Amino acid sequence: MWLKKRKEDLQLNLTPLIDVVFLLLIFFMVSTSFKKETKISLDLPEANGEMLEQEQQLVEVSINKAGEIFVNGEGLINKQLETIKSAILQSSTDNKTPVVIHADADAPYQAVITVMDAAGQVGFNNLTLATQQPKNP
Repeated sequence: MWLKKRKEDLQLNLTPLIDVVFLLLIFFMVSTSFKKETKISLDLPEANGEMLEQEQQLVEVSINKAGEIFVNGEGLINKQLETIKSAILQSSTDNKTPVVIHADADAPYQAVITVMDAAGQVGFNNLTLATQQPKNP
């Protein structure tokens, strides 16, 4: 009597394959360098654009050619970061108030950055650089 051979069901175990793919995924995620890009849109001293309506409450910081800093028209005794931070805080009710920086076109770049840094450190994130329309269109 002939015995019929039974065909065994062939089963493919995918567990090791899934493990390998998972490990490769983890390897590529860990080895990839992540680059954090920040985009800051700045208005130059002369710009073509529409004038924004002025809000009731805002903090105006002015910087002249010599790098002297004025908050709401009042001159600061020095250009130190702590002095600028306390003047900005005293000029507003909360850190949601917009800060408008009026910097002379020839003002030192460091003075503008110091004012922006001071405002950011005390929690102000609504910063605007004031510009004027070009004289010769």
